[in-house]
Amino acid sequence: MTKKLFLFIVLIIFTTAYSFEVNTTKTNPIIDTWVWKKTIGGENNPYVSTPKTIGFNKKIVFTNDGKIITYKDDVEIRNSTYEIKKGISFFDQSEKDLISFEGKTYIIENLDNQNLTIISNDSEGTRTIYKK
Repeated sequence: MTKKLFLFIVLIIFTTAYSFEVNTTKTNPIIDTWVWKKTIGGENNPYVSTPKTIGFNKKIVFTNDGKIITYKDDVEIRNSTYEIKKGISFFDQSEKDLISFEGKTYIIENLDNQNLTIISNDSEGTRTIYKK
């Protein structure tokens, strides 16, 4: 009986330890599919474009292995890599989270469970908004 109780306790400890490990593993919130909602031009070139105004839908998919896949009307048009790191903002020279892909670097202005807003980290300052 003592041996069974001991094995039962050991099993409980390992099961609990495994549960804590699984629950504390955090994934990057950017990894998902994001649907483009609109782009707002910067100060020097003010404009607003949306899927309706330009005539197509766009979505991007960030993967765990550092890839970004771009779709236009559900057809894959680009497959490249992305990198997220700390860097200096063009606008206020403060440290921000930056994401680079397809030859450009963007400031991550907003990233939560439903929204992604990025701003081009250059004099254009174009803001692009995506939703899940």
